[in-house]
Amino acid sequence: MDLATGIGLVGGVAVVFVLIMIDGGNFAAYFDKHAVIVIFGGATAATMLRFPFSVIMHGIPMGMRFAFTMRSIKPRELIEEITKIAEIVKKSGPMALENMDISDPFLAQGVRYIADGYDREFIRDTMERDRDNFLMHLDEGSKVYRAFGDCAPAWGMIGTILGMVTMFANMSDPSKLGPAMATALLATLYGALIANMITLPIADKLHVKLEEEDVSRSLIIDGVLLIRDAKSASLVREMLIAYLPHNHRDELAAEAA
Repeated sequence: MDLATGIGLVGGVAVVFVLIMIDGGNFAAYFDKHAVIVIFGGATAATMLRFPFSVIMHGIPMGMRFAFTMRSIKPRELIEEITKIAEIVKKSGPMALENMDISDPFLAQGVRYIADGYDREFIRDTMERDRDNFLMHLDEGSKVYRAFGDCAPAWGMIGTILGMVTMFANMSDPSKLGPAMATALLATLYGALIANMITLPIADKLHVKLEEEDVSRSLIIDGVLLIRDAKSASLVREMLIAYLPHNHRDELAAEAA
């Protein structure tokens, strides 16, 4: 699990909770059904206008899943695992990979292609296509959350305007001023909270995860192709180290020494 996402979300909710408690703890005063309808109904409708329904239904759950989960194996660990695979292939041949347990599914797919004897172009084209499709879907999830985050504050303003229209239309009846003002203020509050505490942070997190997946999957493709070309384990390791940040490269070089 990505603890940063969980801690950030819980921390944001806790801040709002503490502030309400400091102001008297009247949570009922912060709920208004009209504001809820304006924000969730309006922002959802506007988001559906921006994207096909299939993209929304695929992007929302995928985005939520990747926002709260970490990649099972990091690039540095991938390099170590790919290096071991290269050593096995060099010593025992590709057939030795058939019963090998691989932790990363994408790497396992590439190893299976090597073991089955597929040619280099097939492996490269297929794995690059899989990578690009996966990144496209992850990017769609990021865009859906960002679109909702862009719409929510705007619909909060629409709710505020509607509440103020109702308030000014009933200036002669003081009993209706309070509910209208509550709708006006709470719509803005809901829109700001949803955008800045949930949807926009998740969209940014998904963009970070997309870049991480791009690096990891590109590294795997290069590693699989190098193994397919029967390159030595040391050469595979040296070429894949280029994917790492400089501080990690220095650490690996020190370990190798």
